[in-house]
Amino acid sequence: MTAHARIGVGEVRLSATARRYVNDALDSNRLSYGKYSRRFESEFARIHSRRFACFLNSGTSALHVGLAALKEQYGWKDGAEVLVPAVTFVASLNVVLHNNLTPVLVDIRLSDYGMGPEQVSGILGRREASGEPLPVAVMPVHLFGRPSSPNIQWLARSLGVKVITDSCETMFVEGCAEGDVSCFSTYTCHVINTGVGGFATTDDPDLAALIRSYANHGRNGIYTGIDDALGVRETMDARFTFDRPGFSYRATELEAAIGCAALETWGDEFVAREERTADLVMALSDLPLALPRVGGSAHMMLPILAEDGVRDDLCEHLEQCGIETRQMLPLTNQPYLKRLMGDDLEDRFPVAKMVNERGFYVASHAYLTKADIKRMSDAFHEFYQ
Repeated sequence: MTAHARIGVGEVRLSATARRYVNDALDSNRLSYGKYSRRFESEFARIHSRRFACFLNSGTSALHVGLAALKEQYGWKDGAEVLVPAVTFVASLNVVLHNNLTPVLVDIRLSDYGMGPEQVSGILGRREASGEPLPVAVMPVHLFGRPSSPNIQWLARSLGVKVITDSCETMFVEGCAEGDVSCFSTYTCHVINTGVGGFATTDDPDLAALIRSYANHGRNGIYTGIDDALGVRETMDARFTFDRPGFSYRATELEAAIGCAALETWGDEFVAREERTADLVMALSDLPLALPRVGGSAHMMLPILAEDGVRDDLCEHLEQCGIETRQMLPLTNQPYLKRLMGDDLEDRFPVAKMVNERGFYVASHAYLTKADIKRMSDAFHEFYQ
């Protein structure tokens, strides 16, 4: 990378193996579900100690059909509530609305930027004590590569509340796949990237069948699980049998081929991310910034809290130095949510509001060089001189 090249928050580099697998898929003249999709699903499920993984066209699609499957299996009524953290990408909340359910925001804690277990316990405890209906589900979101508190899942399950985890920014770390349904993204510049793509994982065969059906227009499970052993007449009868209204959320063999190659080297990239993050945190540790701890994370990016009133000027300076920044996924200040939940929405979640005003992130991916890290450090220090 030259001295003047931009340091993006993520980077894509396709390996020779990925190119070979993609070319093999092209040579086979099969772009729909095939050997690479089956292999990608099987290996991803194995790595995360899940029985089933369904490869879809995005993490958002995985969340959408995962929640739809839970709703159908457990008979949730329209309007039932789902707890969602007050700092997350809008997709986490949108899929609740798209399933005709009601999102209930929960403030976060700064140690992992996830829902505070105390807040979740308070909501569930008050509902139980008063005899009010409990939320049907909680959605822990594992942001920036960092798993949120496992206590949230324990609290939920102790009261019979289901758990759908949004792990779109986190994989390969303990606790990231332990929901009744857990969803991941393989979008460009994520921990594993296939351009577009995502996974819904579960240990429940009935939920797995529902997820696959919803992702395939609601088709009958016989057809969504078709293989060469299925009889001709059975295949003919099932092709246009639909058990429910569904969606077209399928990925292709090309994305799966890229993913299969990436899973062969994920361990090396995981270690590289941790090493780059440790170097960058050390380089910035003398500055008045709140930096994350290193370890126990996939380190998709480096989340930072600046001092009050500093963030925007600091980010402008970094951008001028060719270092890309992003705000830390502001949610409660979004115009459409204020229309939906009230103009005072942001003020009702003070920790999230502080993160909205002071939080941002920069790169911590595996392809940063020592020169990149020095350049990033120099840019930060130049601002604080």
